[in-house]
Amino acid sequence: MDKIHVGLASFGMSGKVFHSPIVAHHAGFCLHAVLERTKNESRKIYPEVTVFRSLEEMLSDDGTELVVINTPDDTHYELTRKTLEAGKHAIVEKPFTQTLEQGEELAALAYKKGLMLSVFQNRRWDGDFLTVRKVIDSQLLGRLVEFESNYMRFRNCIQPDTWKESVLQGIGLSYNLGSHMIDQALVLFGMPEAVWADIDSLRGGSEIDDYYHIKLIYPDIKVTLKASYLVREQGARYTLHGTQGSFLKYGIDPQEEALNRGGNPTMPGWGQESEKWWGILNTGTEGLHIKGKIETVAGNYAAYYDNIYQVLRHGAEPEVLPQQALNVVKLIEAAVESSRNKQCIEL
Repeated sequence: MDKIHVGLASFGMSGKVFHSPIVAHHAGFCLHAVLERTKNESRKIYPEVTVFRSLEEMLSDDGTELVVINTPDDTHYELTRKTLEAGKHAIVEKPFTQTLEQGEELAALAYKKGLMLSVFQNRRWDGDFLTVRKVIDSQLLGRLVEFESNYMRFRNCIQPDTWKESVLQGIGLSYNLGSHMIDQALVLFGMPEAVWADIDSLRGGSEIDDYYHIKLIYPDIKVTLKASYLVREQGARYTLHGTQGSFLKYGIDPQEEALNRGGNPTMPGWGQESEKWWGILNTGTEGLHIKGKIETVAGNYAAYYDNIYQVLRHGAEPEVLPQQALNVVKLIEAAVESSRNKQCIEL
């Protein structure tokens, strides 16, 4: 197999937990290089990797074909631009960019140079979301009338010494988790007609938004996205209601926890969820009442990289296109404007 040599622009949580285990254990990729400005942590796990001290050094390396920009959010635009200008394909962590204009510039640059540009929207391959898609596609609920997605955490303290708690533009829950949740809604329902949002900081002393309630306005379905750092007792992750019934899904996809423990997607049973977290279906069809659990589809973050290999080696269409990533940024900006002005923003 003609392997794609990958360089990681950092080896923090994203590089160590998400990207490197998938890339290093994927038959189509080689974890070739890692940017670490002062340390050599990556070599403790991957002794064959080349460590570079600057992005410029990595980009000048002929052996690096694809660069993953998994750095702090406010650096995505600059580092992705440099990567594309150096003639390298690029994967960018979410959020794609901090502004729509930045994203449009990068998309145009990639197109001009004939390079692949994609955003790592790995939560399209969460098992719970894959299950929700199957339930909707199967029309088990009849005509879907209400969709609610919740991503709640309990983090009542301000984490010290982390850029994720900084007041820098584009840093906060709406850009962080919002990028995932909005992307999922767009996959299911396409672009809405308007956006309404309430975005706030609820923890004392927080510099960033740590709560949001976003409504995406469609003509025939109610779509609600909610997240908060101050929820200690979890409710349903997804709530779906239709003309024939309902589907509720609790729990969270197990892949991140498994990756944190040192697992990788080649392990047996990867992405499979315990039966206690299977979703609850209560519906009726053709005169029959159906109530019970729906087995969760196994999650598979490696599927994102499966697609990237097909794109770069066989000319396939990227699963996550730059225009889709731009739509996510556009909706985040609309949500921020809606919350600030306390009004619904038409698109």
